[in-house]
Amino acid sequence: QVQLVESGGGLVQAGGSLRLSCTSSGRSFSGNAMAWFRQNPGKEREFVAVISWNGVSAVHADSVKGRFTSSRDSAANTVYLQMNSLKSEDAAVYYCARCRTPWQSTWGRYAPAQGELEYWGQGTQVTVSS
Repeated sequence: QVQLVESGGGLVQAGGSLRLSCTSSGRSFSGNAMAWFRQNPGKEREFVAVISWNGVSAVHADSVKGRFTSSRDSAANTVYLQMNSLKSEDAAVYYCARCRTPWQSTWGRYAPAQGELEYWGQGTQVTVSS
């Protein structure tokens, strides 16, 4: 059983920063790529970032590129999403997900597909005030 738990969300002013964390209770995800998605009510879940099993490779959505950074600490079994220069349009519930594989070369062009994701966290709310 794998349970992913996100934390670090909250209320921040536009231009501010937050760091989200995702940790696993249960099995380690050290051999898996990990992804971040976000979602607003009534909208589809949107890809944010994916980081390889060893943290060497990462891809970020164009909408967050240059502002968000993914990292991971395998010893702590935790992945992070550092979010800087936050905008109102970044407000959403953020989810982490464990990928089925360590990495896929296709993620340089396409976001991980639903079938490539196997576990999801419950989400953490990020609110950005203008």
